[in-house]
Amino acid sequence: MTRRILLVAHPRRVEAQQFAGDVADQLHAAGLEVALLPDAAEAIILGGSPNIVTADPADPARGCELVCVLGGDGAILRGAALSRGTDAPLLGINLGHVGFLAEAEREKLGETVERIVARDYAVEERMTLDVTATHDGEAIAQSWALNEVSVEKASRGRMIELTLEIDGRPLSTWGCDGVVTATPTGSTAYAFSAGGPVVWPDVEAMMVVPISAHAQFARPLVIGPRSELAIEVVPYSGAAGVMWCDGSRMVDLPPGARVEIRRSDTPVRLARLSDWPFADRLVAKFDLSVDGWRGVARRNNGGSGPVEQA
Repeated sequence: MTRRILLVAHPRRVEAQQFAGDVADQLHAAGLEVALLPDAAEAIILGGSPNIVTADPADPARGCELVCVLGGDGAILRGAALSRGTDAPLLGINLGHVGFLAEAEREKLGETVERIVARDYAVEERMTLDVTATHDGEAIAQSWALNEVSVEKASRGRMIELTLEIDGRPLSTWGCDGVVTATPTGSTAYAFSAGGPVVWPDVEAMMVVPISAHAQFARPLVIGPRSELAIEVVPYSGAAGVMWCDGSRMVDLPPGARVEIRRSDTPVRLARLSDWPFADRLVAKFDLSVDGWRGVARRNNGGSGPVEQA
């Protein structure tokens, strides 16, 4: 049976197209078949490789052993939507900035392809969230998230009032810019930027992080995986909101709308090339090492003299 890899790259980014062409050629030379989404198949320069198939947009990962994404975290999140619920794990090659979800960097492209060909990777499951938005008792949207679900104000000049419920019990109502509910995977993304904690990916938990809340009790919360969360747009305030799932899938929320969030039974499976501790990944991606901090301090100090430590 022919081995097939689904290759995902931004069809309008020239750099991604070029790298995708190189990866496709290397996989073809090793005897593997490469599947591309229709828009990418038209854009990517493939160097004449004939062993290319156009994936079915309705089920692109069908028959594939791996989904390989070339891009930043946004592209990898889009790739997660293609791999979730299939047998094909997701492997990201970073062409962006931080690339926290990526497993490899562009400088090691050739080595990464060799590891793919040899099936030299481990697979790890990451928790996801199921989301249902309702209004007047009727569902208006259903979605999911690998990183986070955020409920935010729709108008820049006006706060939104949100009530948080946990396991059917109202906890607090905030006048705020929004609320982020995140998985451990998403704790290093939007939730982290909003002041939430970094949570190790093997911890089974959900984070709730209020954004610029005007209230005394507005601290980030870490909640058990079996709890069910609900965020309601307070109807009497008259302010509408929006819901974002992983920063890409947006739903308008009228006053009185309710967003229910729970742990999903369907994880995202990530292909891992290294057994680095998560702390090493934090240091590498956020440059948290002492040497990295000293380097930044020296640059800020004009590059001369010792760096004073607090």
